Amino acid sequence: QAQPVESGGGLVQAGGSLRLSCAVSERTSSVNFMGWYRQAPGQQRVLVATITSGGRTNYAAFVKGRFTISKDNAQNTVYLQMNSLKIEDTAVYYCNSNLYYSGSTIIPSRGAWGQGTQVTVSS
Repeated sequence: QAQPVESGGGLVQAGGSLRLSCAVSERTSSVNFMGWYRQAPGQQRVLVATITSGGRTNYAAFVKGRFTISKDNAQNTVYLQMNSLKIEDTAVYYCNSNLYYSGSTIIPSRGAWGQGTQVTVSS
């Protein structure tokens, strides 16, 4: 399984927007469950948003209403549109192209991480 490749990070002022991209080798139309995580310095990696093969989305409370996850099956790419960015959104953002459930817990597959893309929000 080839690793996904993230892009689109950068430096933006608070209140601004960025769109992250995650290019995957699998057909996104057939991948069951994918998502974006983020990891701030000194903190654990946390789940930000998920999307199913059918396009159903879910978001962490701290980004709901500001971030939108979507996918383009023709391009095998998953996006994370981030609006109204806050300083606390600063983190490395990672895509995982193979999530699964263990009970009610979402588990990211170890071999399905990208290298991450840095997002820095300044005041």
